[in-house]
Amino acid sequence: MRNMMNILIKMDRIVFAALKVLTIVLFILLSLLITANVVVRFVPVVSLHWFDEIVEMLYAYLIFYGAAVLWITREHFSIGDWIGTRVLKGSRARYVYRAVVEVLVLIFTIIFFYYSLRLTVLALDVTNVFAIPKRILYSCMPVAGAIMLIYSIRNIVVEVIRIGKPREGDA
Repeated sequence: MRNMMNILIKMDRIVFAALKVLTIVLFILLSLLITANVVVRFVPVVSLHWFDEIVEMLYAYLIFYGAAVLWITREHFSIGDWIGTRVLKGSRARYVYRAVVEVLVLIFTIIFFYYSLRLTVLALDVTNVFAIPKRILYSCMPVAGAIMLIYSIRNIVVEVIRIGKPREGDA
């Protein structure tokens, strides 16, 4: 069991590091392309007729893989845990509440994953300049959705474990 947990922890770190590096690289590439586009408007030495196509793809990848990174670290936008900390008394009630919220989040990620995978599989068109299949453009959505799905399940398991073993000092 301990060996399995160590493997999962290593995989978690690898996935997180890879997504973090990927989002940083995508941001740098976008910054360079946008800067080049601005420069070319003032000094027209080359045509960037392909600019929109590549920027669209890079933005999509940055948004969805960035969202997956935030999902892993639980730093995505939320209204906070004001109900669990202010309204509910006792740690078990708080953990039950958080588990219910995580189940609702899981339902969202399942729906997102399903429909993004469906969109990716059914996309038949290609981009105008490079004829890149739109499936490649859309592929970041089901991949990020799968990552978010896995971590949503992890979050539910963590909250269920906390229900059974509340922290010391909590009622």
